[in-house]
Amino acid sequence: MAYRAEFRCLAGCEGVSIPLTQPTYRCPRCRGLFEVVHDLAALADRSPAEWTRLFDDRYKRTAWPYGSGVWGKREWVAPEVPDDLVVSMDEGGTNLFWAERYGRVLGLGDLWVKLCGNSHTGSFKDLGMTVLVSVVRQAIREGLRVRAIACASTGDTSASLAAYGAAAGLPVVVLLPRGKVSTAQLVQPLASGAKVLALDTDFDGCMAIVQRLADEGLVYLANSMNALRLEGQKTVAFEIVQQFDWQVPDWIVLPSGNLGNASALHAGFRMLRDLGVTARMPRLAIAQAAAANPLYRAWTAGLREVTPVEAQPTLATAIQIGSPVSAPRAIRALEAMDGVVEQASEEELSEAAARADRSGMYACPHTGVALAVLEKLVAKGTVRPEDRVVVISTASGLKFTEFKVRYHDRAIAGLPCAQANPPIEMPADFGRVVDEIAG
Repeated sequence: MAYRAEFRCLAGCEGVSIPLTQPTYRCPRCRGLFEVVHDLAALADRSPAEWTRLFDDRYKRTAWPYGSGVWGKREWVAPEVPDDLVVSMDEGGTNLFWAERYGRVLGLGDLWVKLCGNSHTGSFKDLGMTVLVSVVRQAIREGLRVRAIACASTGDTSASLAAYGAAAGLPVVVLLPRGKVSTAQLVQPLASGAKVLALDTDFDGCMAIVQRLADEGLVYLANSMNALRLEGQKTVAFEIVQQFDWQVPDWIVLPSGNLGNASALHAGFRMLRDLGVTARMPRLAIAQAAAANPLYRAWTAGLREVTPVEAQPTLATAIQIGSPVSAPRAIRALEAMDGVVEQASEEELSEAAARADRSGMYACPHTGVALAVLEKLVAKGTVRPEDRVVVISTASGLKFTEFKVRYHDRAIAGLPCAQANPPIEMPADFGRVVDEIAG
């Protein structure tokens, strides 16, 4: 049976059904967001056991394109993209790290960290970009003319789009807030040949401009406002369950700024349940930096509409977003997954990341936000000692060397950096070295 997927209005407007190859980002009737909807009746031609066996047989093999953690589940993602148009860099298949030592500190024996930063460009954004760029190639074959694929970014999206665009031979334009991304994040799109525009604004200002460019047909939009991105990112849910031998954890703790990833994880866990592979979904905890917390403010006030705020500077630069595009999607995810929202201060995220590092992790500041929120939820009793918890680590800590150096130099203004471990400078004297080791 042929499998297919299409864009449909998230709000359920009747008669709105659009092919994935058509560049469209908002419902023509209500101007709301889209979601990708699959033909579940067609997918039911295989039993749950047949699907899991198929996915296990493909997992991390070399037969193109199934070695990818995304394309190994292609029927559930973008089933109509031909093999020769897939742009893949073996994304996905990342380590589900048992955080045994760190979990013991919190009183959790079943704590895991999904290391999504162990990917080609160092972040989970690769999972969505492989799908988006592959579908763009399919659309071009069908006659679409694309001047450039473009995104606004706080760093990771631009790195991923630039790399996948380069692999596909497609022009890429990225809009970054000048001086507000790490050096490692800035150099990645430059190295890939993208046109990098560093604007004197924040992410929300960049996003406003790129949306207008897309609305006027000048670029193809690659931000998570485009529901294609979420299709690849939802495979994180598939992988977590697969890595637990097709069992569902109790909690997912997710750092989030633009909130697309919350929707992606919900879509993945919902699809697993709807196709009978699992019987339930985990609970969802969305973690926000206190400096950029519009969802936290709305959710704790009992509201189901998110009012934009002016995001303040935060060490967790990738989630320094005050006007999250995917807020309606995230609200739906929270409601469906019995979710909670919590925030972390700059000190809390820094110290949580440092505690995790002392157990062997090397956490990026955004993962630090999630870990700090987990610590709060354990202290409140919301997360119980017996729960199986998965924290989503969205990027490699290696992208944020400046954050680590400043912490251990105690150079982050206003923070005690209580676990700093600076180098000990001393003469090249054997006896002094022995004394220091004996300490």
